[in-house]
Amino acid sequence: MSIQQALAPRQPDEKLNTIIKLAIMAVGGQGGGVLTNWIEATARSQGYACQATSVAGVAQRTGATIYYLEMAPMGDGVAPVFSLAPSAGDVDVLIAAEMMEAGRAIMRGFVTPDRTTLIASTHRALAVSEKMTPGDGIANSDEVRAAAEIAADKLIMFDMDKLAISNGSVISSSLFGALAGSGALPFPREAFEEAVRASGKGVEASLRAFSAAYDRAQNAAVDPAEPKKAKPAPAPITPEGPAALLKGWQALVDRAHALPQPAQEMALHGLRKVVKFQDVAYGAEYMDRLEDIAALDDAAHDFELTAEAAKYIANAMAYDDVIRVADLKTRGARFERIKADMGAKDRPVALTEFMHPRAEEIAGMMPAAMGARWEADPKAMARLDRWFNKGRRLRTHKMGNFLMLYVLGGLRGYRRRTLRHKYEQEHLARWLDTVKAALAQDYAVAVELVRCRRLIKGYSDTHARGLSKFDKVLAGADLVKGREDAAQWIARLREAALKDEKGKDLDGALETIRSFV
Repeated sequence: MSIQQALAPRQPDEKLNTIIKLAIMAVGGQGGGVLTNWIEATARSQGYACQATSVAGVAQRTGATIYYLEMAPMGDGVAPVFSLAPSAGDVDVLIAAEMMEAGRAIMRGFVTPDRTTLIASTHRALAVSEKMTPGDGIANSDEVRAAAEIAADKLIMFDMDKLAISNGSVISSSLFGALAGSGALPFPREAFEEAVRASGKGVEASLRAFSAAYDRAQNAAVDPAEPKKAKPAPAPITPEGPAALLKGWQALVDRAHALPQPAQEMALHGLRKVVKFQDVAYGAEYMDRLEDIAALDDAAHDFELTAEAAKYIANAMAYDDVIRVADLKTRGARFERIKADMGAKDRPVALTEFMHPRAEEIAGMMPAAMGARWEADPKAMARLDRWFNKGRRLRTHKMGNFLMLYVLGGLRGYRRRTLRHKYEQEHLARWLDTVKAALAQDYAVAVELVRCRRLIKGYSDTHARGLSKFDKVLAGADLVKGREDAAQWIARLREAALKDEKGKDLDGALETIRSFV
């Protein structure tokens, strides 16, 4: 080589500039690390240099993690220099293991229409922020889908979690198959499959899910948005027991059918819920309360108040106490659903329940007079709090723990004697009296007051927060009483209360009302 040749600027090797950049956004437990290892193994087997990094998140669910890979042909044996993290506008393939992770990737600029292949699963794993919202805090998947169709150069989007489960595997396998089928990486299908085989774990099931996803991705599959399904009519229930019990149930059904037509369907739903919660006699109490409201309603308003009351009276009567929580946690259908979700089939499943009862829940389980004495004694309540408010883990796949919850869940007959039941009945009566009083002055206000019962739900701290918000909204309703727009203000207060857990929006709305009354 001459001196001139040695000193001449070297022409860049085209292969060295062909760096493929791939990012994976996965939620903890979805196998993002396994998927990364498979991709890295595939690239290396095809003579590519490859580097993989990960940044674990701590704010979402169990931790949303970004895995990042860069790969390139080795060229003349000179290893390329790789980046450690993805940059906006500089990602070739983005894999999202959950719908909202795809949305976050788009918002961060990782998906661009000039180069990015977006592979995303349409299923949802709700974030903590979505679960904490008192109302409906679930993010809109349709908006993410619409944004993805605009932002991505190529889009592959379907329920890869469901596909994996149906093949006895986990989502990492179907994501890997979708990646192979997308053609975004210059490797043959056999190379991807060999990476799965080399891992040596769950190979057959993983390959089944891989193959199914590969076939879907071959045509750049995008599932259409699922239309909202109409709710099926409630299936008839027949309580077990002697003929007198069956006759009592049928009499309640007949009473529900005798209500104004707009309220009948919801009344049957409510009756079903209340009877399953307690018994037929409790269902008769539900019908008594609902018929009282219907007698004050009228056809001019299409019996809107009665229809709303049918829903919310049932919710109020079927409250979440310790007995109901224990009953729900020990139902056979729940165990079957968990096994199906885990893909356990005939394998044993270990199940841990997290119990965190407050002193109020323990006192509420006592007979009414006894519980009231304990609640009136701060030292006794502090003692209960020390004994029980520690956070307990019950492994209900073990006989002793299961039987404890099963017996507790079977105490329906005792429920009516408890302090909690006494409180619920008193609160229910006061609420309905408030509704009836409002009805004499303003029909729309009465309807909105009924709907405010939506604020009270859940168990323990969740129930206490909801009850506090309910009381604040009713106090606000008193402030706007007599105004022409009173119903609208009550609706605004309720919606503000549903927006955040701490109630800052509700407090702000109340301050607004106080500023002009």
